Amino acid sequence: QVQLVESGGGLVQTGGSLRLSCATSGRTVGNYAMGWFRQAPGKEREFVAAVSWNGGSTDYADSVKGRCIISRDNNARNTQYLQMNSLTPEDTAVYYCVATNRVIPAQTMGSYIYWGQGTQVTVSS
Repeated sequence: QVQLVESGGGLVQTGGSLRLSCATSGRTVGNYAMGWFRQAPGKEREFVAAVSWNGGSTDYADSVKGRCIISRDNNARNTQYLQMNSLTPEDTAVYYCVATNRVIPAQTMGSYIYWGQGTQVTVSS
């Protein structure tokens, strides 16, 4: 079993930055792709970003491309990060860390079998 724990969420003003982290425990996810989804109030959960098992390949939603950077450190218990810049109120959501048993990233929720509990990101105008 794999446990994913997010941290780094909070309240930030428009234009600000946040860095989300996701620590893993239990079974190693070193060979798994990881990623982030988010869900805003009243909206469906959506893909944000994903990274391959070795960090060599990344994928981003169009809404965050150029503003966010996903990375991972397989030497630090497969911790992954999401650096978010130039935040706007539209980025307000609960952000979920995810992991799949595949090596390449994917944009579909069904591809991910492990989910964290989520961390709240609120961007004030």
